[in-house]
Amino acid sequence: MKKIHRLPAIDGELGWYETSPLTGRTKGDRLKGKHKFDALVIGAGFTGLSTASRLAELWPDSRIALVDALRVGQGTSGRNAGFIIDLPHNLDANADPEIDKKVYQLNRFAISRLDQIRQQNGIDCSWQKAGKYFSAHEASNLCHLDSFTRTLDALHTPYEVIEGSALQQRLGTGYYQKAVYTPDNILMNPAALAQGVALALPDNVTLFENSPVTGIEYGSPHRAGFLGGEIEAKTLVLSTNSFGEEFGLFQQRLAPVFTYASLTRPMSEQYFPGTAPWGLTSAHPAGTTVRLTPDRRIFIRNSFSFETSLRTDQHTLDRAWKQHRASFSARFPELGELDFEYTWGGMLCMTLNHQSLFQQSADNLYALSGMNGVGVAKGTYLGYYLAEWIAGRNSDELAFIRRHNQPSWVPPDPLRSVGARIRLRYESGKAAGEI
Repeated sequence: MKKIHRLPAIDGELGWYETSPLTGRTKGDRLKGKHKFDALVIGAGFTGLSTASRLAELWPDSRIALVDALRVGQGTSGRNAGFIIDLPHNLDANADPEIDKKVYQLNRFAISRLDQIRQQNGIDCSWQKAGKYFSAHEASNLCHLDSFTRTLDALHTPYEVIEGSALQQRLGTGYYQKAVYTPDNILMNPAALAQGVALALPDNVTLFENSPVTGIEYGSPHRAGFLGGEIEAKTLVLSTNSFGEEFGLFQQRLAPVFTYASLTRPMSEQYFPGTAPWGLTSAHPAGTTVRLTPDRRIFIRNSFSFETSLRTDQHTLDRAWKQHRASFSARFPELGELDFEYTWGGMLCMTLNHQSLFQQSADNLYALSGMNGVGVAKGTYLGYYLAEWIAGRNSDELAFIRRHNQPSWVPPDPLRSVGARIRLRYESGKAAGEI
């Protein structure tokens, strides 16, 4: 049995998880003892949740296990900025407008499916169709807004260009020169949404939490080892994102990049009176993501590091916290010393060509990794269509996904680490005031 050495862990104070109204309600036990299932899905982020949910619908008489090393909502799916982005943006836009159109349709499908699950199960996750501001502070980045509007024109989707005092009135800060506002982005608490989807899983899915995989053996059946436990399953799905290469099915495909976020304490009512909650991404990919949340907190995300251990440390968290304070003060000087209540790190699992890994590695053995920073929508639709593939259902959508999700080769360490760190420093320097 191949040993698994690098395992997910808590990296900082997980703000979305700790403020989620659903924390403590998921029912996953630790896996102990020997079990047999028809299918095993490893990784209970949005990808694994979607795969297990759809597979259970297609195979109602099967028994499906879904396992995670942490609690649902503590992993990458609960550490992001809380956007479900419908449109291609600076992390996954394509040169081909026909590909962008298909990705847009798939993103809209993912949003619709998550919204249906949310409404049917009354999931309390602060879901809002608040749109998104794609914004520039530096004059040198205004060209990225123009490029984005050309993409939107090709997609025939609505948008609004806002600048100056009109933008300041919308956001409550005059930091940004100009923004492109698109109306159909969803904002939410991502940990709460993941927890809610887990609570809504069909009855033939068994969830195991706090159950890291310690070993794996591929065959017929596949076997996964745990501390004091084991699962045998005919079908195995690895939806492990940044930890995918630990399982030995593929190498030199992923570039896991840590990014960091902070969430303030709630503000008093005197600040931002009449301002609706909003979310903003930067015109430069290394820039700061900002949110005003429904519970009157400010969310700040920026700073990047490349960690081959797939863990961060207190020194790096402290450095990120200091950058968050500087970014916060530049945008909201009137808020003075409003404290950050939470600061945490999480991984963007990137690939060199921004295509996810979506593959069948052997009979009844499948893998998904590399969501490239847009994992709520992408993970949801990739998981859904992977289940369709496993169940033998063909479609134009599945054919498109299989054709356009082949990540390119990444050089091994130390070249990967050296190259990634040089690129991160270069992009952070170019971002300048966008950070």
